[in-house]
Order: sequence, then structure tokens, then C-alpha cells
Amino acid sequence: MGHSKRLPRAKPIFPREAWPISGTILPKMSSPQRIDDLFARFKKEKRKALVAYLVAGDPDLATTARLVPALVDAGADIIELGIPFSDPLADGIVNQLGCQRAIESGTTLPKVLQLIAQLRKEKCQVPLVLFTYYNPVFAYGREKFESDAVQAGADGLLLLDLPPEEAARDLPPGGDLRRIVLVAPTTPEARVRSLVSAASGFVYYVSREGVTGMQQSLPTTLGEKVSFLKKSTSLPVCVGFGISTPEQAGQVASLADGVVVGSAIVDRIAKLGRSPQLIPEITAFLRPIAQAVHSA
Repeated sequence: MGHSKRLPRAKPIFPREAWPISGTILPKMSSPQRIDDLFARFKKEKRKALVAYLVAGDPDLATTARLVPALVDAGADIIELGIPFSDPLADGIVNQLGCQRAIESGTTLPKVLQLIAQLRKEKCQVPLVLFTYYNPVFAYGREKFESDAVQAGADGLLLLDLPPEEAARDLPPGGDLRRIVLVAPTTPEARVRSLVSAASGFVYYVSREGVTGMQQSLPTTLGEKVSFLKKSTSLPVCVGFGISTPEQAGQVASLADGVVVGSAIVDRIAKLGRSPQLIPEITAFLRPIAQAVHSA
């Protein structure tokens, strides 16, 4: 990955003494049923969910704090917050650079947890999912991480690079954080059944092989793959990787329970940065996608 121009360090949105230390940040505020409740309600309403992804701290945490409610206002039902990591191998160049910008602005895992706590204090009620590589969690401390994430108000965890057998040992299921798993197009059917049996919250189906990034078309096998997944689990199935237009979102929503849009949002953040036009541009982009998902 190439080097981008170093951004000026952002002013922290929280005082240093408010950052989480010693495993305790705020009284417990998490509602671990947020994800379950949302999908149960949407099932009754025959409505599909829009999951919006952004890298926490890109371009800085203050901007992320404004972006989350703006995405919700534009129609996002679940927010995935990517924890910036220096070696994001599952991501394409757009999200890699988003991680780099977030790291350069001083974003760390403890600060992201404090951001979540602040969002909850400001009455953000949508499910918040942490999308992360394992290294930041390991460095933070596994048990301490789960405790602090729940206290902050996080609802789900998606670990990109930890095999499920190791996840069962290092971060065993049964805690308050819903364990979202990734399933790829190349995953054998027997392996799919094993993966989803250990999942909770929802299953994230990767629509294509390779890394994250915007695409011009959807795979022709998508319907078949999603159908098999839905037969293999009672959990909702959300589809992501490469969805960037209302047309694509509507097509995917007709097959799955939810649609994930990420790189297209991060790409606009890269172009607009701290511009006053960032929030209006992002909401104008996401609103028709949300309408397509919710009307599918």
C-alpha cells in the first residue's frame, strides 16, 4: 500500500482522562438484544436492513461522531465501525487508506470504545458492530476487550482474520457481544454449516472472492449461495463487499435479509475529508440506497 499525505492530528473529542483505563469506562449501557430485536421486527414487517460501514476515526473521531447519526438519519439500520489496523489484509485500497488516515489521526481501540459510549449517551439506539482484525483485540486483552465493549454499548463483533476454532477458544461464544461470522463464496458447504452453528446476530456473506471494494456488477451465483445459507441457519443473512448503487442494493435485498455498504462510503470520506460537504454528500448518497433496500 502506498503512503498518503500525513493529515494534521485531530483534536480529541474526549478528554484524555475519559479514555477507558483499567478495564472500566462507564456503567454498563449495552442492550445485547439490539441486533436480534431489529431483525425480529424487520421479519414481521417484511423489511430488509441496511448495514453501513465506516472506519472509526477516518478522518478523525470527531467526524465519525457526526457521521454515525447522519448515516442513521439517511436510513442505515446497523452501523459497522471498523477498528483501524496497520495491516488490513482483507480490505482493498479504499479501506486500507481509511485505516491509515484513522491511525494517523490518533485513533486507537480504547478511543473507539469511548466513542461508542458517547454515541449511546447521545441516544444512538441502532445496533453497533465492531469490525476488526484480531491483533488489536489481542493487544487490548481478550476478556478486558469484551467487557469494555459491552459496557461501552457495542452489540456485535466481526473478527476478520481469526479462524472460528481459535475464536471459540480465545473469545468463546455466549457473551453479550453477538458473534457475526463471515462466509465466502468459496467456503465448502460442510464448513458453512460449522461456521453458522457458532454464529449469533447475523451471518455476513461476502458476495465475491477477494478484498473489499466497489464493483460494477453482482456475481451470477449470488442467489444460489444466499439460498443455501438461509437453509443452513435461522440467523439473518446480510450480503456485502462491492455494493455501491441503489440498483445493486435492491437486487441483493430481494435475496438476503440485509445489505452492507462500506467501501463506497469510505471512498467519499477520502475525497471530502473534513469538508463541510461531507455529511450532506454522504447522506445524499446513502438515502436512495436505503430506500431501495427498505422497499425490496
